[in-house]
Amino acid sequence: MEYAKTLLLFVLTALAEIVGCYLPWLWLRQGGSAWLLVPTAASLALFVWLLTLHPAAAGRVYAAYGGVYIGVALLWLWKVDGIAPRATDWAGIALCVAGAAVIMVGGREA
Repeated sequence: MEYAKTLLLFVLTALAEIVGCYLPWLWLRQGGSAWLLVPTAASLALFVWLLTLHPAAAGRVYAAYGGVYIGVALLWLWKVDGIAPRATDWAGIALCVAGAAVIMVGGREA
């Protein structure tokens, strides 16, 4: 159960970070409103706060989070931008999530 909770927290953290980066991109590259910077700031503040909720050492959390972030980012590409992941993207996601799991499981033993 604790691993599922950690994974969910990583996914929420990744979504907050991606939204915080996507909204300014809409503003700058797609001619969106400057008002997009308000939810951008809120999303990035949420991202930082979510990272503080992990009990493990910060470096280990960031390393494991990075693997999950890659998977969420490619799913965002698919669902929001409409670009389907390639077979190599799926393989990369599997490798990254497996690496994140090794880091987190190994970190619990120490």
